[in-house]
Amino acid sequence: MSDTPAKPVLLTGASGALGRVLVKALGALGWRLVLTDIAPFPDPLPAGAQFTKADLSDGVTILRLAEGCGTIIHLGGVSVERPFEEVIGPNIRGLYHIYEAARREKARVIFASSNHSIGFHERGESLPADTQFLPDGYYGLSKAYGELMGRMYWFKHGVESVNVRIGSATKEPINARMLASWMSYGDFSRLMERCVLTPAVGSVVIWGASNNSRMTWWRDDSRVALGWTPVDSADPFAGQLAGAVSGDPVEERYMGGAYCSIDYSRSAPPPPVWGEDDV
Repeated sequence: MSDTPAKPVLLTGASGALGRVLVKALGALGWRLVLTDIAPFPDPLPAGAQFTKADLSDGVTILRLAEGCGTIIHLGGVSVERPFEEVIGPNIRGLYHIYEAARREKARVIFASSNHSIGFHERGESLPADTQFLPDGYYGLSKAYGELMGRMYWFKHGVESVNVRIGSATKEPINARMLASWMSYGDFSRLMERCVLTPAVGSVVIWGASNNSRMTWWRDDSRVALGWTPVDSADPFAGQLAGAVSGDPVEERYMGGAYCSIDYSRSAPPPPVWGEDDV
């Protein structure tokens, strides 16, 4: 199997932290990259890459950038919790433009989803990939919507998608929660390679975390089908981070961490788990 895709890859959000990591990694492999972001790209472009400053709300430009591309790695959009009106444009309408471009080009979408789409699950749970969405804010809600859009485009139009529920993709873990949720830059880049190069994927979910011994929250995803196994681990940081907790009972109870506490106004927490009889 070739380690270079036959067609160029469109990468949105190229100027963000993960985008820059990925541009460097995939550029080093000789991939042809079409890069875009609302912010200028701050690094030297690798050979064979081109950058266009664009807003995700500009559907015509997104369609043009996707021409001839076989995969769209969609990292773009609002990447933290923000008010609804700031999220809806790039993360909802912008995602629609991405999927319409993929439908026209018969391209695969790699969607940067998030653990915040299931953030109000408790840390003591062990979740399969098909668990119910419990978003912890407007950002997480947009990621749940994005995964559902991918499923619709798969069943209705045959557009393949990989939804990567990224845990905590940072250079190093910085608190006790990340001893479970951390994803190294190396594991992230290697996963993106497999998402692009695997011959057929359908519409699947991957839990985006490294090989952390404390990562007991998430299970039963499609990594085997992609041929991806994380190799890095947060375990070496356990000694220095085991006591790095917030003291906030809401933050420490739920998988979504601090995002769960933003604008939290319940006087009492909800039941740990509920089903149809409780709705």
